[in-house]
Amino acid sequence: MEIWINPACSKCRSALSLLDAEGADYTVRRYLEDVPSEDEIRAVLDRLGLEPWDITRIEEAAAKELGLREWARDEVSRDRWITALAEHPGLIQRPIITADDGTALVARSEEAVQDALSRGKS
Repeated sequence: MEIWINPACSKCRSALSLLDAEGADYTVRRYLEDVPSEDEIRAVLDRLGLEPWDITRIEEAAAKELGLREWARDEVSRDRWITALAEHPGLIQRPIITADDGTALVARSEEAVQDALSRGKS
């Protein structure tokens, strides 16, 4: 499993602590430094079953500068959103865990982290 984190984020640190407490085997991706490509964002969105606007931190300064609140949320605009996330990775909601079963979760709660852990167990 892989977890996309911002080390400054308390929810990311909590998720890492839970993973460590469970002895989980995971890889950390500091996505602000190791920025995901548009294709990687598309793949994670597919695994999440979400759209790019669903994982966008709309209150961030970059989101306000881009005027994201006014952007259409439809199939025609999807690539525009994905490009914005790739160009401004701080807009991506965190942490995101890609589970061993091929799914992914936005792991902002202890329950979501536990869910990700359970998805890797048979």
